[in-house]
Amino acid sequence: MAAVLVDSNVLIDIATGNPKWAGPSQEALVREGGTRELVINPVIFAEVSISFDRIERVDELLPRTVYRREQIPWEAAFLAGKAFVAYRKQGGERSSPLPDFLIGAHAAARGYDLLTRDARGFRRYFPTVTIISPETRA
Repeated sequence: MAAVLVDSNVLIDIATGNPKWAGPSQEALVREGGTRELVINPVIFAEVSISFDRIERVDELLPRTVYRREQIPWEAAFLAGKAFVAYRKQGGERSSPLPDFLIGAHAAARGYDLLTRDARGFRRYFPTVTIISPETRA
């Protein structure tokens, strides 16, 4: 079964009931999850967990029966570092790699599509990754 990596912004939309994005994000998640395996990694889990005071609540939101939890591959960590170098050369000011570099590199290294609302940033640094947006309709 093909897989799609689910970015934290889609999951946070749903968890917080974002008035603009919760509906489209939920629809996209259901649509993609109906035909593919949904994958998250520790960076995504960490970003989602910020809104919760207990790990059990995050586990309820991201059950293992729905989301396959994967470690970030070593080759993805290398690719994230290279994307960060490109970001710095293009004038980026951050001094360490952003979580999105690890998420995008994970999708690129594994050949996954990526469900995210931040299509522009991921396309710029990970052009081989197919981006699916909550705005995209099947």
